[in-house]
Amino acid sequence: MEQLVNFIIRPPRAEYDPKSDLLDQEFMLKGKWYHRKDVEIKNSRDDILQCSHYMPIVSPEGKPLPCVIYCHGNSGCRADASEAAIILLPSNITVFTLDFSGSGISGGEHVTLGWNEKDDLRAVVNYLREDGNVSLIGLWGRSMGAVTSLMYGAEDPSIAGMVLDSPFSDLVDLMMELVDTYKIRLPKFTVKFAIQYMRRAIQKKAKFDITDLNTIKVAKSCFVPALLGHAIDDDFIQPHHSDRIFEAYMGDKNIIKFEGDHNSPRPQFYFDSINIFFHNVLQPPEDEVGESFFDTVNDYFGKDVWTSVHELGHSNEPSFKNKEPSTSSTVDAIKEVRSRRPMSRMEVPSDISSKDEHHEHEGEKCGDRSPSSSSMISFELSNGDPFGPHVPTTMDDDQYVEYQLEDLAGFPSSAEEEERMFMEAVMESLKDMEVRNPQAEQPKAGES
Repeated sequence: MEQLVNFIIRPPRAEYDPKSDLLDQEFMLKGKWYHRKDVEIKNSRDDILQCSHYMPIVSPEGKPLPCVIYCHGNSGCRADASEAAIILLPSNITVFTLDFSGSGISGGEHVTLGWNEKDDLRAVVNYLREDGNVSLIGLWGRSMGAVTSLMYGAEDPSIAGMVLDSPFSDLVDLMMELVDTYKIRLPKFTVKFAIQYMRRAIQKKAKFDITDLNTIKVAKSCFVPALLGHAIDDDFIQPHHSDRIFEAYMGDKNIIKFEGDHNSPRPQFYFDSINIFFHNVLQPPEDEVGESFFDTVNDYFGKDVWTSVHELGHSNEPSFKNKEPSTSSTVDAIKEVRSRRPMSRMEVPSDISSKDEHHEHEGEKCGDRSPSSSSMISFELSNGDPFGPHVPTTMDDDQYVEYQLEDLAGFPSSAEEEERMFMEAVMESLKDMEVRNPQAEQPKAGES
């Protein structure tokens, strides 16, 4: 089960090179010049957060502009905000993005699926408000970032609006669903035990309680205007999670469903809806007629991208005039960004077998490593039956014993200790079943 714990609090960090995987330090988008300002912000736990702020070189009327903070998923990083920047910058909305603590190249050891990330977001909001160069603030989160945005928005009603892309409604429910989706071979009572085990393990390592990550409760006390989005074929965080949040949400709300899955590129109509939503809630200033710095039909290009104009932004001469950018629309610009560095993906750990691969991989060993906790999940209880001869494959919620760990002194310290505790939970459950069905053990009449 250690792999399952790490899947939550220590997924692989997104790897990227700020010099090549972020939008350029200076770039043109739809005839206007923008730049990227990289900053470091310290959170309340003294972790250094690596951040970037995309904004126009010259603001319309010289006034502060509204800003959207992009919040990435649990395996993501600030490079995932490139699409958001391309979408929102032409509307005079700046985009701020960060590597959450434990993610990307920021400090911090663990990911907490929104719990500590909420405090990271608070540090960013405080920075932007003290900086004085932004007016209204909006949030755009995906997966873990959507949960983070919702949890923070419930505490800060000054947030003008939020886009919540594929949030989960309750982390424990999500974990139960993942066991079913990926056909992890556990009777329900052992699933409950496993989740209790993981709860304690995560409390010990990452210092937060998974039962506190319930966004349904948060939605009932949040009044920030929100636009929810969810892919209809998302089998990681299923669409009903957004439906439940939408039903409970107290503020102005709307929801959009679109084709794809959890990691699919989002469709253009969804981006258009986001742009309209943020335009309405953030009320950015309109450009003055003829304000564009250069009269060009080209939508986007920057240094070291399509045209390799290294001198761009370092010369007063419009040296780009003889260069031919390969993009002619925002849609093409997004495609080009995706080709350079695709959006970070949420991947199920390879050692959690899928329903099609489970039997092929059952019993395989990984090199010389000792048996992992996850490999013990599918061990046979007796006589070759994966569930044991007396254990029903379907059980009601009250047909299990939740193996309580009241303190960390009883926490398993090895794979062998974990298996012993696991089997104790199984035996306690079997005894409980015998108490409930005493007649099943009575000899029939005439038998000695």
